[in-house]
Amino acid sequence: MRCLVQRVASASVSCNGAEVGKIDSGLLVFVCGMKGDTAETVEYLAKKVSRLRIFRDEAGKMNKSILEAGGAILVVSQFTLAADTSRGNRPGFQDASSPDDGERLYRHYISCTRELGIRVAEGVFGGDMVVALANDGPVTIWLEKP
Repeated sequence: MRCLVQRVASASVSCNGAEVGKIDSGLLVFVCGMKGDTAETVEYLAKKVSRLRIFRDEAGKMNKSILEAGGAILVVSQFTLAADTSRGNRPGFQDASSPDDGERLYRHYISCTRELGIRVAEGVFGGDMVVALANDGPVTIWLEKP
């Protein structure tokens, strides 16, 4: 699984013209299931994101996690994180999980994050979405399980 994590002042996602998820201060996390991902992979990344110390403490240093900062997470599926651009100019997506597996992994990520006590808003798996965000920092971090 790949995650692109952005610290945001606010973020929302709409599908077919209707807002389906919205958060104030917190994290926007784009997730992509990859071939070979397991429940363990998803659980590892949910915990890793929840513990990233990327929120400001009282001294202004990035020293607090989302758990300590008390924010929310907006989770959006994005299979294009699997893009392989090593051959030519058209990205290949052969490393992305199948749609069925991708949705299962996406749902498990959301469930794991909620189990950690974090408020979660979500996009529509496989939907044609419009994501709006106010990036805070900006802070953007790429994660995948080694």
